[in-house]
Amino acid sequence: MKKILITGVSGFLGWHIAKIAKQEWEVYGTCLSHNLEIPGVKVLKIDLTDFSAIQDIFSDIKPDAVIHTAAHSKPNFCQVHPQESYAINVTASCNLAGLCADYSIPCVFTSTDQVFDGLNAPYKETDAVCPVNIYGEQKVMAETGMLERYPMTVVCRMPLMFGQGTPTANSFLQSFIHSLKSGKELNLFTDEFRTPVSGTTAAKGLLMTIEKQVTGIIHLGGGERISRYDFGKLLVDILQISTDKIKASRQQDVKMAAPRPADVSLDSSKAFALGYSPLSLTEELVKCINHEDFAN
Repeated sequence: MKKILITGVSGFLGWHIAKIAKQEWEVYGTCLSHNLEIPGVKVLKIDLTDFSAIQDIFSDIKPDAVIHTAAHSKPNFCQVHPQESYAINVTASCNLAGLCADYSIPCVFTSTDQVFDGLNAPYKETDAVCPVNIYGEQKVMAETGMLERYPMTVVCRMPLMFGQGTPTANSFLQSFIHSLKSGKELNLFTDEFRTPVSGTTAAKGLLMTIEKQVTGIIHLGGGERISRYDFGKLLVDILQISTDKIKASRQQDVKMAAPRPADVSLDSSKAFALGYSPLSLTEELVKCINHEDFAN
């Protein structure tokens, strides 16, 4: 079997990729601090900001492909800790692209819909980037730097993701359901729009880019544009819980460290044409909620 190296395998997306990839690849996954075991995956503890350590892993494993998901992905953290987040979000990303170039192997990078300012959605791959927070700025720098180091890199701009919780990471869905089931009110924005997908769908899309030998930039959003408030309403309909606990709020009324773009819906027509096929949000949510491990 060919070998694939997945960075950030303890994260929500990395875990989902590893779970699917191990069916066809010999999977190696990196994590920084978690004691994680994934059946069928060789988990390696490594600080990706240590370039010599990354060089050693490439030399030892000789991967046939890399999917780079490791990042400081919370915009508020990046806004407050720009140097710490830059080291992993930009420097380590560009170093990984350089090593993939040295080995002439596919390099898949997970970027974000937050490279856009939210004023001209839906966004195509060719639209100009204009981030409004440091996290988005760092992802733009990584995109540019990686493609300069290795033009064969595929930059996958990812949407909001949800799904089954992992041993070390949850999506926002777990906190939504916990709040609703414990009778708490859930304040959700009516003025923030995304094109969400499940972690499983996102993972399949990322692996598809290797299979289809994609290069350059591609969007892996879902087929439905939705606000967080309407997402919450959809969730309570499926859970058959009263909508009384879903309260409408506005993004502009909540003070956060990092500014948030209002509408970063992605136009993913390019990916759809290659066979990327997210289920409807209702289908995705039903699958997640019915999953035997999801109830906890």
